[in-house]
This record gives sequence, C-alpha cells and structure tokens, in this order.
Amino acid sequence: MMTTLVYDLETVPDVMGLRRLHDLPESLSDADVAQWAFAQQRIRNGSDFLPHHLQRVCAIACVLREGEDRLAVWSLGEATDDEATIIGKFFELVERKTPQLVSWNGGGFDLPVLLQRGLIVGARAPRLLETGANDRAFSFDHYLNRYKERHLDLMDFLALYQPRANAPLDAMAKLCGLPGKLGMDGSQVWGALLAGRIEEIRAYCETDVVNTWLLFVRFLAMRGALDADGLAREQSLVREKLAALPGAHWREYLAQWT
Repeated sequence: MMTTLVYDLETVPDVMGLRRLHDLPESLSDADVAQWAFAQQRIRNGSDFLPHHLQRVCAIACVLREGEDRLAVWSLGEATDDEATIIGKFFELVERKTPQLVSWNGGGFDLPVLLQRGLIVGARAPRLLETGANDRAFSFDHYLNRYKERHLDLMDFLALYQPRANAPLDAMAKLCGLPGKLGMDGSQVWGALLAGRIEEIRAYCETDVVNTWLLFVRFLAMRGALDADGLAREQSLVREKLAALPGAHWREYLAQWT
C-alpha cells in the first residue's frame, strides 16, 4: 500500500483577526467577539459558519499508513501549540512523506483553510503547492487538482463532484457500522475551547480521522484495490492499533464499532 495520510482539522473563530478587521472594542471578550461575528454572518447568509480565512486551526489529527503494517494515529503537536506550529507540522509531514492525502470534505474546507491560514501565519508548504515547476511528476497530478488522487477528497469523489450529493461523515460512518462522531461535533468545538477542553477537541478530531480512514479502506475494496481478506486485515490493524493507544475515546470507539 502506498503511503497515505488521512487528515482532519478543527477550527475556531479567529477572534484576533476579527478584532483587527472590524476595529472592535477591547472591552469585548473573545466569546463576545465570536458572537458578534456569528450574528453578522447570520445576517449575510443565515448561517453561523464563518468564512474559511477566519477559521483558526486549533487541532489537526492524522492517520498515516505506510509499509506492510505501519499505521499511526495522532494529533499533530502539543495541546499548547499555537496555530502556526500546528499548521507547520502538517506541511512538514507532507514535505517529508509526499503521501497520498485523503480527507472528507478536505477540498471544500480543510485544505483551503490550511492554505489561507498558512499564508496568514507565514508557513512554508513547497511540496503541497508543487504543480510541476520543480517536479514534472506533479504536472498533472498534484495536491491542488480536484479530479486527481494525490489529494482525494472522498466525500467529493463519492458525490461525483455534485454538492447536492454530499454526504456527512457522521452519517456515512454510522451507516457503515462505524461509531461516527464521539464526544462532540464541529459546532461545539468553540465552546469546548472556551471551557479549556482542548484535549477533548483533539480526541474528537482523532476519532473523526479514523472514521475517514476506515471509510477509505472500504472504498479501496469497493474499487477492487483490496480483496475481502485485505479489507479485513486493514480493519484488524486499526483495531489492534487503537487497542494499544491510551485514551478513553479509543475504548469508547472500539466498544461502538460493530
């Protein structure tokens, strides 16, 4: 199996950026700034969801699969790391491994956020942004090409690139016998961060990225890249790896995985 990196990120409102853009009074707390931004966004389009460039990255979780039986699941950096450090570690990982990237809605959300926020924090991402100028192998299949598979947005692919057919990760995971989202969902991340629960956010992000990996191996079986025995081996490898990891979220995940 080729080296594959599945990734998922969690974001919160960029309150510092919002203060800078709108010259908001210092008397407003971070929570007040975010509430003001949510209200403004609802007026514009009826949703609290802020634009990509105002989504500060607070966690990135990964599954790295390489070699015969190496599989790693972890959150990048430490819980105390700032956004620049976390994004930098992701770009460095892509630089070192040149993996196939796999995501769920990564083309629509995660990757644009990483690129826009990476520009804001001054990160370097030469491999991720390579389109053939320095490596001819990237001329037609590079990470920014929606219709190739160096970065496979599995949600987008399965929907045949039709937004109306997009399926949520939680629903697809549960329909496939996986636990789906545990602990919280994306709408609760900001409140959890304000309450100092960054470790819970990182745990939630890790379970989401494992859901994505397990959907991806089912997809490999569906397209004939894995036979039934190969699929069973990949699933067993995940169970074995998660059973050896610390954290109550993994015990809950395994207990709910049918």
